[in-house]
Amino acid sequence: MLLLLGLIWFWLDSIRAREIAIKAARETCAADEVQFLDETVTGQRVRFIRDEEGQLRLGRIYRFEFSDTGNNRRVGTIMLIGNRVELINTGPTLVH
Repeated sequence: MLLLLGLIWFWLDSIRAREIAIKAARETCAADEVQFLDETVTGQRVRFIRDEEGQLRLGRIYRFEFSDTGNNRRVGTIMLIGNRVELINTGPTLVH
């Protein structure tokens, strides 16, 4: 029974974390004036990691795609610790 409850918690927590990552990707793309492609993120890694206070939390890395020209696809990543966005990486900025 505990295993089932743990799996349900993990599933629900993963859905919430994914929604947070999608919102962060959308806001980052809007701020950078690039197009957020496919309006989604994909999970790349889940592992336990310590937060700033030393608490053990789930760390998740998500991948998303965006376009800066409309004719290409570039990759960005979002790292969450718990349900807090810790890092967003969109790579080097291209100069036009």
